[in-house]
Amino acid sequence: MEEALESRVKTMDRLLTSLRIEHYVPKLRKNRIREERIHNEVIVDAYGPEEQALGWYYYLENKIQFPFSARCMAAKVVSPLRKGETVEVRSLALEDSCARGMLVLIRWHGRNVAVPLSQLTATNADESTVEAIGDWHYWLAQGYCF
Repeated sequence: MEEALESRVKTMDRLLTSLRIEHYVPKLRKNRIREERIHNEVIVDAYGPEEQALGWYYYLENKIQFPFSARCMAAKVVSPLRKGETVEVRSLALEDSCARGMLVLIRWHGRNVAVPLSQLTATNADESTVEAIGDWHYWLAQGYCF
């Protein structure tokens, strides 16, 4: 009984996540190069949602050069940022915080705050950082989730 309830909660969580993602990130055409990179570098050995989340975490940790400037693409209920606001992204949030989506730490009004990477676009970053963030946005735009 408890397992059935847990399964239902996970299903509802995935459904709500996909609805939130579709609202903020437009669906993109399939990109073979990104698909191959994501498959070969991010989720190649991932057998389940937890391992996919870890794959993304370590891929982004290795590819993104912190700090970098970013602009908020869309406001989200879970974030204090407004569309168009510019912030300095300092690091990925702690690994445990990224089990449902990738979060980054920003400096905002004198505090360190974790916000979804999905709502940010890099404005002053190196090529590797831009590519990695683009891969994450692409993954979400395709409707993929952990």
